[in-house]
Amino acid sequence: MTALACAPGNAGTAALAEALPVDAADRAAVADLATRWSADLVVIGPEVPLVAGAADVVRAAGIACFGPGAAAARIEGSKAFAKDVMTAAGVATAHSEIVDNPARLDAALARFGPTWVVKDDGLAAGKGVVVTTDLAAARAHAMTLLDDGHPVLLESFLDGPEVSLFCLVDAEGTVVPLLPAQDFKRVGDGDHGPNTGGMGAYSPLPWAPEGLVDEIVRDIVKPVVDEMAARGAAFTGLLYAGLALTSTGPQVIEFNCRFGDPETQAVLALLRTPMAGLLMAAATGTLAAHPPLDWADGAAVTVVIAADGYPGRPRTGDVIAGAETHGVLHAGTRRRDDGAIVSAGGRVLSVVGIGDTLTTARAEAYRLVGAVHLAGSHHRTDIALRAERGEITTPAVS
Repeated sequence: MTALACAPGNAGTAALAEALPVDAADRAAVADLATRWSADLVVIGPEVPLVAGAADVVRAAGIACFGPGAAAARIEGSKAFAKDVMTAAGVATAHSEIVDNPARLDAALARFGPTWVVKDDGLAAGKGVVVTTDLAAARAHAMTLLDDGHPVLLESFLDGPEVSLFCLVDAEGTVVPLLPAQDFKRVGDGDHGPNTGGMGAYSPLPWAPEGLVDEIVRDIVKPVVDEMAARGAAFTGLLYAGLALTSTGPQVIEFNCRFGDPETQAVLALLRTPMAGLLMAAATGTLAAHPPLDWADGAAVTVVIAADGYPGRPRTGDVIAGAETHGVLHAGTRRRDDGAIVSAGGRVLSVVGIGDTLTTARAEAYRLVGAVHLAGSHHRTDIALRAERGEITTPAVS
């Protein structure tokens, strides 16, 4: 007998799995639910319960769990911790400085620029970052964070195209990479407007240099995995590396400790290997014995449909037409008592197009976008466009 549950889930997952209520941020509640449901494998998706240690409590209850414990989840929960790990592992990343006192902010800002990268040191759902050539805007964002009691991370700006790479990792230190992807953080076409959690993505990358994934695993992911194990914070689960391909080679922008939108939707759309066995292998330390991953040919493109007001305060409760179309995946949705599917978050839906080429995948994604109606919603119209046109190049490595 097999069964699948999703807690707390949304209107989309409810069509595939038993919906179970839980406060995902309450690690004891997560473990208690898994125990009562007699789960064989728990997959923890969001970063908040991972950073809170939900995986530790689930494993302590004797249940296999896909996701890092609290000590390892700090790779996402604290950018300062991630920088320290990268430095010890000899991994290339942007020069950075932590500022926790407003009195030291101006002097620190003067050591960066002319493009400033200002980040919240903690979890910010992808929206705690400002990249700007305007010193006043950089200072204002930093002061907002400091006024809220959040340390600020200043970084040097990394040029070159960005790459997202998801890697499965088990307790034995085995690393299995998935296909690379590229996402789009800015809210508007042409990479204009504020940062978001991601407005779209595509995979694979037709412009990526040969051997790029092997290079990233060898020089970045595996050294970080080994360094964390040496610290007694062995990483198991999904390690995401966000990178820039600079003139000196790949450099890390950030690490996350879980699958993330919107790249996951594009990457997993091409994966033919059954997910349950793959995640169980990562959770039980048997990735090395797992057969090689099987990938479909072609490409996948994800376009995010966001609610009015996002990435600020989103408008919710609007009825969505076309939400149950094949290829439309739910994020911020819920089903009303009358059966209607309504918006319940900022990034409401991810629409995934698959095709033999990036061009056909992109056309399919936007055809599906046109089949969805959500009052006041917005989406980018240029996801994967430059890649389709062959306009993305990587700098020669010096």
